[in-house]
Amino acid sequence: MEKHITTLRSLQYRPLITTFGRSYSSRPFFHIPIHCSTLPLSSPILRLYNPHRPLHFTPFPWQNKPYLSPHESLSEEMPPSGLVLLPSGLITRRRRSLSITSSPLFDAAITTIIGLSIVFVSGVAYVAWYKNRVLEKIEEAFSPGYDPVLELADHSDAKGISVSGEGQQGDYMRRPEQDLIDSIMRGHEIGHYFMLMGPKGCGKTSMMIDAMRKTHADGVAFCEAHEDIEVFRLRLGKAINFEYFEDSQTGLFQRRDPREGGPALDIERAFAKIEKVALRMSERRGKPLILYINNIHMFRNSEDSHRLLVQIQQRAESWAASGIVTVVLSTDDFWPYPALRKNATRMQIISVHDLPSREALRSLQELRNKVHSRRRALFPGTNQELEPTDILCDALKITGGRLSFIAKLARSPTGDALNEARCLVADEKAWMLSRIGLIPDCDDDVMDEQKWSSCSWLLMREFVRMRKEEEERREELLRQGMTEEELGELELPKIPYWRCRQIMTRADFLEDLDNSNLISIDIQHNVRPDSALVLQAAREVVEEEGFDEILESVRERIDEIESLHRTREVAFKDVKDGDRIKLIVDKRGKHPWW
Repeated sequence: MEKHITTLRSLQYRPLITTFGRSYSSRPFFHIPIHCSTLPLSSPILRLYNPHRPLHFTPFPWQNKPYLSPHESLSEEMPPSGLVLLPSGLITRRRRSLSITSSPLFDAAITTIIGLSIVFVSGVAYVAWYKNRVLEKIEEAFSPGYDPVLELADHSDAKGISVSGEGQQGDYMRRPEQDLIDSIMRGHEIGHYFMLMGPKGCGKTSMMIDAMRKTHADGVAFCEAHEDIEVFRLRLGKAINFEYFEDSQTGLFQRRDPREGGPALDIERAFAKIEKVALRMSERRGKPLILYINNIHMFRNSEDSHRLLVQIQQRAESWAASGIVTVVLSTDDFWPYPALRKNATRMQIISVHDLPSREALRSLQELRNKVHSRRRALFPGTNQELEPTDILCDALKITGGRLSFIAKLARSPTGDALNEARCLVADEKAWMLSRIGLIPDCDDDVMDEQKWSSCSWLLMREFVRMRKEEEERREELLRQGMTEEELGELELPKIPYWRCRQIMTRADFLEDLDNSNLISIDIQHNVRPDSALVLQAAREVVEEEGFDEILESVRERIDEIESLHRTREVAFKDVKDGDRIKLIVDKRGKHPWW
């Protein structure tokens, strides 16, 4: 028989009152009367009270009242729904938790498994979405429309300050190699990759930009090289719209850092993405993508740069064989050619030189007229007249057919093209003397520099001598009745590479002259002055009075310093007055019998 409790004795409890982050204890003990009626002793509602554990009641799902007063009675009319005695003296209900099994351990294990599964599935879905988004962004970089290089070129053309003078308005400076470049940029040249070689300012980049403008950069990515491989990595990523996974949140699901391998590994990742995009787009486009890397000579002639060029060449060879990507490189210096020639099977060289005299004259006249028209529009009161053709021809004889020099002649502030040409010669002469100027009585600290300078002037003097002989032969033929058209154009003198090494007596100085833009080397290993302007500046220096004597004195001084470095002194110690020293020099290499 069940007994019932009419009242429950008061519970002794020490409440804590929290005020402004501090706890204050009230009276040591006070009584909280809780009246319970008609509750059997076997009812699960009541449990023995533990001072260190709140008083729990068995929950009833139909109880919705949030709090009960300590003096409120508990009866069957108000079934409890999980009550907890709080330190404040109130009784609140305890929320009923979802239970899958009867064991809390299994409930925790199942909950953990479900949570990890959700994280795993979410991670897999995010990684798949991110990889697909990376490929879509690279496709957008090769799609026609906006291109940063074209945007800058169009802005410079609109302002009239383009470097080479080329623009959308006309083809008055069109080079003969432009047709081949246009065919490459349209994707018609399949199975090869190309390298444009030529001195600085002859129009390599301008031809590429003009071809990109015609196709609206459809399938073309333009990247500028840099001597720092880390900077080149960033420029390559910008050209193909690839962030090297730096904008991803995949670090939440993996441990390895995407950049821990260095810039070379990042560049390889970029090439792998280009290959995937090219395979996806080749089915739709039916022609290869174009990756143009400008000025690869900026990589420097070092071991790291050679490894980078080999890395680019390996991709270029495989892409050319499959016909998905055509790589186009350009360089001003000669050293990238032998570095790539060893492993090249599908590489084609496009040599770019100065314009012939007739095309250079026509380009100068057209560009000069355009500049004058713009100046008259901006300054209506200007009455500047154009120079006659003879003056323009004399100016071009000094500067040659280099596009950058033609643009400077056309945009001369004074309007005098001949005077501008003389100023260019003076600037080039000052640059040459600052690089390879001779010091007659040099000190031994600058011996290496003067050795390079003296050997360089031996080569420059030979170029000047060859030009004088060619001019004399040409004048003799003109006196015999031949015309200028029959004789053709007077080209820059050229000397074979092996002969230049003999003239300079050194084999390692040609590369430094090429880097200084004083000479240029073609794929036939013929060495020329970098431009007609360089040849004219060298001629003025060589024809100065006493130049040969200064050159010979410098070379003699170098020999003296080297002989002093090879000389060894013999010092004798403890030699007193009256002592005799006997020194025997036997050139036979044998000791005397005595």
